[in-house]
Amino acid sequence: MARLCSFLSLVVLLFSASTRADDIPDLTKTPGVTRPGLTKSKICSIKWGADERHVTPNMKKQVFANYGFSGYDDPRCTTDAHGRTCEIDHLISRELGGADDVNNLWPQAYGGTPWNAHLKDKLENRLNKELCAGRLSLSAARQMLVNDWRNAYIKYYGQP
Repeated sequence: MARLCSFLSLVVLLFSASTRADDIPDLTKTPGVTRPGLTKSKICSIKWGADERHVTPNMKKQVFANYGFSGYDDPRCTTDAHGRTCEIDHLISRELGGADDVNNLWPQAYGGTPWNAHLKDKLENRLNKELCAGRLSLSAARQMLVNDWRNAYIKYYGQP
């Protein structure tokens, strides 16, 4: 009986992971890349959002193609209340030194439930604050995003 329960738990886990595949990136397509030379001190001195991004339209096209999406109108790009569909998101956020590189980008829906780009953006800001306050190392913050950002979100905010 215990083996059957373990097997069924594994099947449920695998099924739920496959039904939410777009909540997290495919690490074979998006392994994560950081910008060289960005230390905690440098990261904490940058006014994020005011700095320049370097994700080109061609990079976005490539990311959509890597994931088999047709673009912003792909059915997996569900619409939020503001009409936005998908974000080409950084696996390791820019606020933690993530690079504007195809190997650090993936398409994430704004309108998905319970997980979506809005929640990941909120977490990215929180991890930057935790890093700069000295409560989290840069390495640990980055790993929280790479290892499944949803677990980190639950740690800081609870279930969505």
